[in-house]
Amino acid sequence: MFKSKKGFTLIELLIVVAIIGILAALLIPNAITAMQKAKQKATMKDVVTIATALTDHVTDNGICPVQAGTYVSGDTFYLSLSPFYIKVFPTRDKWAGEYYVYTGDASTGLYGTNDPDPGDDSFIVASHGRNKAPGPITFSPADPEASLYTVTEMASFDEDLIMWDGNWIVAPKTYTITT
Repeated sequence: MFKSKKGFTLIELLIVVAIIGILAALLIPNAITAMQKAKQKATMKDVVTIATALTDHVTDNGICPVQAGTYVSGDTFYLSLSPFYIKVFPTRDKWAGEYYVYTGDASTGLYGTNDPDPGDDSFIVASHGRNKAPGPITFSPADPEASLYTVTEMASFDEDLIMWDGNWIVAPKTYTITT
């Protein structure tokens, strides 16, 4: 008499593993892209939040608080905006890079801006993207749309995100990622 054994055959197990591998190969790149897109959008929101706080400060005081570069919690720039103009002041972008803020004369000529007389109410807020390195200067006041880019691949998340006086001068305009 034969005793029947319960369990899976080797072929059945190999088929299941192959199916799981194929699904993982299809889904993981899309998940990684979605995470990078979410980080980029959240960083853009932070840049808008900082720019709005600066605009509100200018509206109330007539000038931007002085800043030329990165800032940390507790410095003069940070304390001049927090907590009255901005409740939760972001100091790092979503890729753990620093935000760069330049106000007044410190904003002259940066990132392709060429305002000869920026005034005390001019400002630039920037994030250098996923790679944390400044990209090439692509903004031209003659053609401001030229510096807006289309996100087509993972390297597109390395692009800068830059706002000048409350307007995007380097930012994504569309997403057309295909995997």
